[in-house]
Amino acid sequence: MNETSSASFAHLPQAVFVINRHAKAATNPKYLYWLKKRALEKLIHEGKAVKKGLHFSRNPRLSQQQSDVLVHAGDYYFHIPPSKEDFRTLPHLGALNQTYRNPKTQMSLSTAKKILQQYIGLEAYEQEQKLVQPEPWYKRAYTKK
Repeated sequence: MNETSSASFAHLPQAVFVINRHAKAATNPKYLYWLKKRALEKLIHEGKAVKKGLHFSRNPRLSQQQSDVLVHAGDYYFHIPPSKEDFRTLPHLGALNQTYRNPKTQMSLSTAKKILQQYIGLEAYEQEQKLVQPEPWYKRAYTKK
């Protein structure tokens, strides 16, 4: 592994962290969460990130209990939705440890998006066109989809 690839790998977990942080406050976070999930899946597939286990979710959606997969990439930890195989193969780590925090990062959202889009490839640009377009006003009304 040469210097440029190791340096660029160091920026990938940072970029995922910035995307995740901004997605939590975004008005339309679908694309940002898609970028995070796709980048982490690719890092796991390449062996640059590791699935550590399952955690109980802090904010379960419609159920009283829900689990997320804990992923370790570089100095950062992330949660992604689990697959059925994850429930069979990964150990359950119990409740989320509230004392651990990811390192602080200084990176803009636009820089983080560029890094992850280049890493993921053409699929990221196509997905952005699909997910970023605003919903028509008649679907935004308070009706079930």
